[in-house]
Amino acid sequence: MHTPLANTRILSLALNLPGPAALLRCARMGAQCTKLEPPPAAGHPSADPMGIYSPAAYATLHEGVRVLHAHLKTDEGQAALQAELAHTDVLITSFRPSALSKLGMGWEALHARYPRLSLVRIVGALGERAEEPGHDLTYQAEAGLLASLEVPPTLFADMAGALMASEAVLQALLARSQQGTGVCIEVGLAEAAQWLALPLQWGLTTPQGDVGGAHAGYRIYPCADGRVAVAALEPHFAARLCEAAGLSAVGDMEHLRAPATHEAIARFLQGQTREQLTALAKERDIPLHALH
Repeated sequence: MHTPLANTRILSLALNLPGPAALLRCARMGAQCTKLEPPPAAGHPSADPMGIYSPAAYATLHEGVRVLHAHLKTDEGQAALQAELAHTDVLITSFRPSALSKLGMGWEALHARYPRLSLVRIVGALGERAEEPGHDLTYQAEAGLLASLEVPPTLFADMAGALMASEAVLQALLARSQQGTGVCIEVGLAEAAQWLALPLQWGLTTPQGDVGGAHAGYRIYPCADGRVAVAALEPHFAARLCEAAGLSAVGDMEHLRAPATHEAIARFLQGQTREQLTALAKERDIPLHALH
């Protein structure tokens, strides 16, 4: 792997998922990563809620990360923090701005003491909304990503926010190389969810959109013993799918949006097993994936 962050020191105070996930990505890019978290309570594996929700996830998120413990509201904890900050390039946090200020870690105070230090501040939402409470589920709801009463299959806002935070680390280091001092970059989880929701806002993934079900070659169909996700979107893929289903190998959009085309492809796939469809995909070079 490439290690663009080799010889870079990153300190994180962020708990839960976005901050640790961002730190893990930085570690995988070669950074020397340290996490400072409160000491765990008696009987608990970690003070980070992720260590309680899922010890396995916590273990994965901290691979290659040096973990220290300190109470930041004590003199000893502040001493441990300042000792780390003295040789840190980028600090990652997930506290509300008011909480950071109470701990003496507002951006102005940090920048005055450590001019070359950058701060990547993960918040719920940017600007005036940074103090509002929220979680992945509420940010997805706000972005229009909840289509039913079912809980989403993954934490989209948190993981997108982690990507944005690791990107912000790279931005901060590039900015420092250009101007000689650190910068503060705020990453909003609500904005991360809104970034993921852009295809929906553009209409691409609505039922009338070609990647939302209107295109017969881009849908999830039942098959004889499960389901199949078909992604024959480009004309040459769509033509091969139509041909396999006994239709004329036409790849134009009007044909592919027609109800008769949907029905014919659905009938064909319903009669095929997952094994047969996997073989078909390989033989005819059609992008599809069979599911239980």
